[in-house]
Amino acid sequence: MSDRWPEFLATLADPEQPRAIFAALERITVETVGTMLFTAMTFDMTRMRGLRIYSGNEVAYPSGGWKDVTPGIWVETVLMGKRPFAALSIDEIAVVFPDFELIRSLGCESAMNLPVVVAGKVIGTLNLLHEKGYYTPDRVAAAAAGLLPFATIAFLTASEMRSRSAAV
Repeated sequence: MSDRWPEFLATLADPEQPRAIFAALERITVETVGTMLFTAMTFDMTRMRGLRIYSGNEVAYPSGGWKDVTPGIWVETVLMGKRPFAALSIDEIAVVFPDFELIRSLGCESAMNLPVVVAGKVIGTLNLLHEKGYYTPDRVAAAAAGLLPFATIAFLTASEMRSRSAAV
């Protein structure tokens, strides 16, 4: 994935941030790891809620609006444990995501969530959906190794944009 850095970094100059950098990250993800649906979320752990800041499918999963985060295995693994989560079937997805019927309706039955960690804190997650059985342990490891450097820059860009908006 190292050959993707020049194009990805050039995207930082696009004034449409953070949308532009996440769209570039989505392209990299589709071309390298594979995904049928790509979203990115940030979290407010004090209030136990998440905010979708980017979606590759704005109809099914629109950006914006806070979503409650329910304690359980997903929170323990991803947000507290700072480890990737993967589910290989719709039954596994249904245990942690109440919107599993919507996920299935999109033709997806495998999920992967990659936490992006800076200074010991999860600053966001990449959320990927694909066909049944897709996000195997090998794919999860490869995705984490290959995508997290790009994702960290994308989430830091989003944080910078929020800081600028708040300062105005």
